[in-house]
Amino acid sequence: MSESRAADFRGFTRKAVEEIDAALGMVHPDNVETLVGLCADHPRIFLAGVGREGLVTRAFAMRLMHLGKSVHWIWDDTTPSLIPGDLLICTSGDGAIGHLDYVCRRAREAGAYVHLVTGSRLGVTAHEVADSVTFVPAQVYRGKDEVVSSQQIMGSLFEQTALILFDCVVQVLAQEFTSSELALVVQRHRNVE
Repeated sequence: MSESRAADFRGFTRKAVEEIDAALGMVHPDNVETLVGLCADHPRIFLAGVGREGLVTRAFAMRLMHLGKSVHWIWDDTTPSLIPGDLLICTSGDGAIGHLDYVCRRAREAGAYVHLVTGSRLGVTAHEVADSVTFVPAQVYRGKDEVVSSQQIMGSLFEQTALILFDCVVQVLAQEFTSSELALVVQRHRNVE
């Protein structure tokens, strides 16, 4: 790598970390408490998201499974129907992704609790459908809210911030585990790789 590209890379990494730190610092503690409580209290958790946001949400689903939760990804062929008492966590950056809004509406009709993780409180899903919202104030593709702006393209900052937020929610949940429960977390890791 040329010296100038190396310097650009170092500058971009420093700025990205600063942006993530700023966005995480603005996530309201009540939102985090709600998300942690929902994950702790619901025996079955369904998750949905698309694009890079979906990949981040799938990573969260995997960690929830490692913690011993019954977890389902909405579009998997083996996903069962939602019923009252279930939790749907949906990540929708701009809060107005049509097919995610549709999924959230069907989940509500089935009696599930819908929690939205979004970079836009102005989105239709937050206003009309979600029972609760975690607002991640980070630049998101097509977002309209005043949030932490980013040097990065499109919704990269939102996606990165959501990943760290989700991982920290897992850490909060895991800190209450006994040493034998933590051993089970490791045992739940896929063993056919």
